[in-house]
Amino acid sequence: MAEAYIVDAVRTATGKRGGALSGVHSADLAAHVITALVERSGIDPALVDDVILGCTDTIGSQAGNIARTAWLAAGYPNHVPGVTVDRQCGSSQQAVHFAAQAIMSGTQDLVVAGGVQNMSQVPISAAMIAGREYGFDDPFSGSKGWQERFGSAEVSQFRSADMIAGHWDISREAMEEYAYRSHQRALAAIDTGRFEREIVPFERFRLDEGPRRDTSLERMAGLKPLSEGSRITAAVASQISDGASAILLASEAFVREHGLTPRARVHHLSVRAADPVWMLTGPIPATSYALRRAGMSIEDIDLFEVNEAFASVVLAWIEETGADPERVNVNGGGIALGHPIGATGTKLLATLLHELEARGGRYGLQTMCEGGGTANVTIIERL
Repeated sequence: MAEAYIVDAVRTATGKRGGALSGVHSADLAAHVITALVERSGIDPALVDDVILGCTDTIGSQAGNIARTAWLAAGYPNHVPGVTVDRQCGSSQQAVHFAAQAIMSGTQDLVVAGGVQNMSQVPISAAMIAGREYGFDDPFSGSKGWQERFGSAEVSQFRSADMIAGHWDISREAMEEYAYRSHQRALAAIDTGRFEREIVPFERFRLDEGPRRDTSLERMAGLKPLSEGSRITAAVASQISDGASAILLASEAFVREHGLTPRARVHHLSVRAADPVWMLTGPIPATSYALRRAGMSIEDIDLFEVNEAFASVVLAWIEETGADPERVNVNGGGIALGHPIGATGTKLLATLLHELEARGGRYGLQTMCEGGGTANVTIIERL
């Protein structure tokens, strides 16, 4: 099978809700990281075969195939197409999978994969809310097949996070300790410049806005739970954020012909799913499946990026997989750094690649929980 290589990976610094990126059009955010890939790699943009971007809630500034709009907003050739992917939180990770699969199949040679989300402008679940105008309270009510199979149980990431905490007996205190560690790791990464190579400044904005220097376990303990009896508070959940990220993938023939120096190889990619009501448990079976298909064990992986949708998700994943916590989200995660949904997949992959290089590691594994119970897994090999 043909190989798919990662030539470069970039992201914007992540803006908090109402922060530095809140007024930027999503097409311009995505165009910014696309432009950075083109300029840093020196490729001719006319040779790009496709642009695949992840994005959810594709209304307003994110409507009308944002991948195509962003490419054109960057000023690049009209003949290059674009397509937008929605696999919920895993949208841009799936964009990487589609790009790599196209290259591995031999049908394409150079693909931009990435994602964008401006959650300040288009709130989370805006597309579901917009459906109320047409008589739909949510995507599930009214479906005879869904109701017969899953009943009328609430389908909510918050409920899922609570269910996971209960099932794995993860205390609120344990989640708060994990969340605090996420902030401390993120702040250490920022202060030592570990993100500088992956971040392309947007005008003067160059530092992630999410990590809180003044947070403490005492402050977290004083927050009210999301609902009565819940173990989940805002402190142990990912932050609403704005941002964009992108990765340039190329075939071996393209790399050789154009004198590019790839930074990593896509070693494995897969996606699995679990119960859609539990929703956020998907990374557990997905990781097991990926390692089995790749002929690897959890000990073979040098670094992990597991999206911190909620602290309970990552803690349950660590317990079930046996992964070393010191190799997981070593520079913090979504609890501290934010989770711009459509952009997070390639954002995490950019961080994983750069940290593998910084530490001299060989294999990195990325996974994340996604709406509907799905979970992507990508394993890369640093070159």
